[in-house]
Amino acid sequence: MKEILSLDHVSYTYESEEGEPRKAVDEVSFTVWEGEWIAIVGHNGSGKSTLAKLMIGLLFPENGKLNVFLEELNVDNLWDIRSRIGIVFQNPDNQFVGSTVQDDVAFALENNGVPYDQMVPRVHESLAQVNMEGFLDHEPHHLSGGQKQRVAIAGALAMRPKLLILDEATSMLDPQGRDEVIKVVDELKRTTGLTVISITHDLEEVLLADKVIVMNDGKMMMSGKPEAIFAHGDELEAIGLDLPFASRLSRFLREEGIAIQGEHTTEEELVNELWTFHCNK
Repeated sequence: MKEILSLDHVSYTYESEEGEPRKAVDEVSFTVWEGEWIAIVGHNGSGKSTLAKLMIGLLFPENGKLNVFLEELNVDNLWDIRSRIGIVFQNPDNQFVGSTVQDDVAFALENNGVPYDQMVPRVHESLAQVNMEGFLDHEPHHLSGGQKQRVAIAGALAMRPKLLILDEATSMLDPQGRDEVIKVVDELKRTTGLTVISITHDLEEVLLADKVIVMNDGKMMMSGKPEAIFAHGDELEAIGLDLPFASRLSRFLREEGIAIQGEHTTEEELVNELWTFHCNK
């Protein structure tokens, strides 16, 4: 596999309101490979948002090395590297600049000098990828929260990025809107091989990720596949993270004396085991 992004003992320090230094990111190292979905989770102040800013060059490490597409990120290559990254932020309303959906998706293409005869099919293609091709002439601000984020993703996809970064992109959405966005990203990852980094505090969002990185007080507390991470339920709850519903219910049933095996991350897994348990009684 091809390396997309890597951090090697990266640190970054802020100055607190009291004038004291506070290490927001402390000696963090990990690698993201082409086609992976990496979820970075943690409570507010854990360092995950600072990681996002470092990865897109809004900040630069004070220590360590950060490589993107096998190049060390610096002021000289920042704009070239950023042109190959799609970024979707928390509030889609802050990202809209066009009067219609298609105008908004075309904005970055126009800014980058993409010829009109190439721009039009790319706008239609990217909107089709997020199931919004029927909303070309709609005003973005009249869309639902989930639809707005899908348009924001389409705008990022129109630039044909190698890496898509979702920075708390579902945190302001209702459950339906969040599910819409996550399903779209999962489908894109499976069908196009897109590399995804999602930064979130919602553990329900990480179930489709290939790997989860848990941040706490600026350090990488643990990393691994979702099922391995959720096996540390007590530790996750101790740092202020909520477990997925199926994990919480599995633990409750075990405490009530029902022999639930393993850590179930989805309702389907839990229902299947409960059904098997019932049939074997």
